[in-house]
Amino acid sequence: MSRVLTTTEAINEARRCLNCAKPTCRNGCPIENDIPQFIRALSEGNVGNAYEIISEHSNLPAICGRVCPHERQCESHCVLTKNKHGIEIGSLEMFVADFAHENSLKPIPPSTGKRGKVAVIGSGPAGLTVAGDLAKMNFAVTIFEGQSEPGGVLLFGIPEFRLSKDVVRREITELTDLGVEIKTNMLIGPDFTVDQLFDQGYDAIFMGTGTSLPRTLDIPGKELTGILTATYFLRMVVLADSGKLDNSETLLHTGDNVIVVGAGNVAMDAARTAVRRGAKNVTVVYHKTEAEISCFPSEYEEAIKEGINFNFLKKPLAYLNKKQIRALKNIRQQPSEQDDTVLAGLLVQNITKTADGEFVADGGQEYLPCDCVILAIGQRPAARIVSTTKGIEVDDKGFVITKERPYGMTTRAGVFSSGDVVHGPATVVLAMKESKKVAAGIAQYIDAKKLLEDCEQ
Repeated sequence: MSRVLTTTEAINEARRCLNCAKPTCRNGCPIENDIPQFIRALSEGNVGNAYEIISEHSNLPAICGRVCPHERQCESHCVLTKNKHGIEIGSLEMFVADFAHENSLKPIPPSTGKRGKVAVIGSGPAGLTVAGDLAKMNFAVTIFEGQSEPGGVLLFGIPEFRLSKDVVRREITELTDLGVEIKTNMLIGPDFTVDQLFDQGYDAIFMGTGTSLPRTLDIPGKELTGILTATYFLRMVVLADSGKLDNSETLLHTGDNVIVVGAGNVAMDAARTAVRRGAKNVTVVYHKTEAEISCFPSEYEEAIKEGINFNFLKKPLAYLNKKQIRALKNIRQQPSEQDDTVLAGLLVQNITKTADGEFVADGGQEYLPCDCVILAIGQRPAARIVSTTKGIEVDDKGFVITKERPYGMTTRAGVFSSGDVVHGPATVVLAMKESKKVAAGIAQYIDAKKLLEDCEQ
């Protein structure tokens, strides 16, 4: 995990870099940041130059410095990592970005807007990356965001303890300083359509709407009170922390026993947030083994340190209410009127992993008492844009189909897409990687379109 460095600590850490002739650290960066060059500038005390170098490839350095899985990417490729003391690249990136903000450094002038006009739908990592890259290429860019505030998953999906909301807001301000316009409370589909955006003179449209619909478990008892999805829970916590909702509306109470189903990064975020909201016990239930969890190792380690329990090789079978629990325990009592609506526990199937690597039920069942279940088992795209726009095809799971040339264009000419709505839920930096390629594809498309228009005159 990245740590806050003083100026002296940052420069000394940068001076540890070996200035390799063939820097492997850059190979590990999905957006190809010029890591050796920015570290060299920092080692010389030139923080402004270091920020200029980072800004050439990244529109969200303060965010990437905090939430990127550096241990799997750039830092894992550092030659010094073999000696277990690699360069703290994430911490250095965070230091440079924070220094630039504190000193109002603006290495790139605002967009002239003369090259073309682009609408960006959604303000998550994909939308912000496309908007920033196109603004740097002198396109006029307008972001349309359905929520009351831009940021998408960065604002409403990543907990405060991992990513400060003030950092998200300031990075978005950096984009507006580049000339990007942002319109909130504008839901494409219900409020207006892609066709109407084209009628307003936009040369191209980018869809970065993410995967806003969480997956749920279709098992008995799913109608009971006390079953939440992780995305809903995390969003309610952000709104409660900002004073826009009462704390009770997070639907988790002090002293609750909480079960989180799933073991990805979102599951870890939900579990660790539940601890901070006063849960008495938090248990992660996962249908595979400890070695097969999909979250970052650092997130798993932090969850363990915070007292979160893990129950592996367990598959949810049913949500149980108080009446069912009494029957299960053979306790003959008169159930209350609310017994059919209040969650009291989760019934799980014990799983065994065979020598062939298959997971099979072993016949045993187990009852896990709880006051709240938080589901973190994946997400899928909403269909509000596709259903109101002709010509945009999706696959059998609802993900948008795109082309290689121009990169990222959908089956509807002039409409591009990237991020989770195309590739499925992934990390912030991987969404940025694809979106940078799509921004180049949009530029290529608009330039070709305008050239043809000039030829026809």
